[in-house]
Amino acid sequence: MIPSSPDPLKKFSDELHVLAARFEEQSVTLRELIAALGARASALLAVILALPFCSPITIPGLSVPFGLVITVLAVRFALGLPPWLPARLLAVKLPPRFFRAVLEGASKFIAVIERQLRPRWLWLTKTEALRRLHMAVVGAGALLLLLPLGGIPFTNTLPALVVVIGTLGVLERDGVAVTIAYGFLMLTIIYFAVFAGVIVELTQRVLHGLGF
Repeated sequence: MIPSSPDPLKKFSDELHVLAARFEEQSVTLRELIAALGARASALLAVILALPFCSPITIPGLSVPFGLVITVLAVRFALGLPPWLPARLLAVKLPPRFFRAVLEGASKFIAVIERQLRPRWLWLTKTEALRRLHMAVVGAGALLLLLPLGGIPFTNTLPALVVVIGTLGVLERDGVAVTIAYGFLMLTIIYFAVFAGVIVELTQRVLHGLGF
């Protein structure tokens, strides 16, 4: 089953502060992080790994492994399976001071979602089937996040917002947040489609100019 969060959302930032202090000067594997997060590990891990891409922080080369981890977690949520990651992913290391960077770069965003999320539009989250569907949408966002397009503006930010808002919306039974996550997913797909169309058009023009 998809875990619920009986505690106030502000404990999410509290946990980030604790992790920032605990792992300030050393790298941490995903296995160690899951152990440290406890019962809500899978959901919080998905949010934590997506948060850096919601802010101006850039961490080159991490969108692919992070996106893969989030995808695996979200798909298992959607299928009603317990959290699990392959040994190779569990061995992935987060860089030293990672959590401090997350807190500094995404603190305003975290503050906004902590103030806004609450149980509402419960008809969108009242059944297990609906919550699994919403986590499948989170998985779709994670798939877009893992595409190696980090040099293109917003190609990491938009799918990361799907992951963060969608996951927290499911945990907090916030149908408004879930709806916003769907909106960001549609915006991401449109953005990617427009960008792909521009690339195809430019390629065709270059080939035409070269006589092909």
